[in-house]
Amino acid sequence: MTDIIKLHYPIQNDVEPMQQVVAMGFFDGVHQGHQSVIRHAKREAEKRHVPLAVLTYDPHPIVAFKMLTQPLRYLTPLDQKIELMSVLGVDRVYVMRFTSALANLSAQQFVDEILMHLNPVAVVAGFDHLYGPAHTNSDMTHLQGYAGKRFEAITVPKCSLDDQKIGSSRIRKLLDDGDVDEAAKQLARIHTTTGMIVHGEARGRELGFPTANIQTPEQEWLPGIGIYAVKIEIAGQWFIGMASIGRNVTFGDNRPVTVEINILNFHNEVYGEAVKVAWYHRLRGEVKFNNAEELIEQLIKDQTATQQYFETLEE
Repeated sequence: MTDIIKLHYPIQNDVEPMQQVVAMGFFDGVHQGHQSVIRHAKREAEKRHVPLAVLTYDPHPIVAFKMLTQPLRYLTPLDQKIELMSVLGVDRVYVMRFTSALANLSAQQFVDEILMHLNPVAVVAGFDHLYGPAHTNSDMTHLQGYAGKRFEAITVPKCSLDDQKIGSSRIRKLLDDGDVDEAAKQLARIHTTTGMIVHGEARGRELGFPTANIQTPEQEWLPGIGIYAVKIEIAGQWFIGMASIGRNVTFGDNRPVTVEINILNFHNEVYGEAVKVAWYHRLRGEVKFNNAEELIEQLIKDQTATQQYFETLEE
């Protein structure tokens, strides 16, 4: 069981924890690069016979530096991020509230007033991690100098795939482009979102392809508009489906974006159920058809393509 400890600067914590290895970073996505950092830190903790802690932040640091023009979205909202870290063997997660006061700390202040409260024997982070204002020597090459002899600073090198750095920004772009297959390689898992099944327009039922309409939390990062082969978890059981993220352009212009999933061989009423959606493969983009008959013809092809995709995957 991973302990979760929320922190706010200045830290009002008079009782220091036992010595521990601390991995630090925002870790949105907990992708292959992040996993490399955490696994490296886990090995250090086991070698030194101490627990492994992660220092992360909430909300995203961008809130302290920019006016937001759209809602904050995450590859892995905090609860999912902690869940993934727990699987990687993290004993304790410190969630530091990211505020202007924290952002304005110098690198030396961050070490003295934040890290030292965590009683680290070693601090581990990725090669490009910053812990103070940009352009102020707050990178990993200077951390040992700020630490002195109080803890060891350990830098984990870049993690690459196909000669490109694995990073959260690239994964967000891949998802926006609908390339969930490549995003899965970067994440080392299938990208998932959550939601609740709500009533829609029932147009899919009229077409012979009833859909579960998914109300997705605003903070979660949905893939771009398109048709996808997915799996959906309802009440602990996974089902295969074909999902549409789009505006249903065949039935009018300027419609809102919706998430609708036709669950194959499923006929139960499940309104109000909390679900998880795993985005496996993009089948095609959204198309404006001339009439409902053309749309139905395409949906039959999409259904076959979805079945074939998962049959091939299982093989």
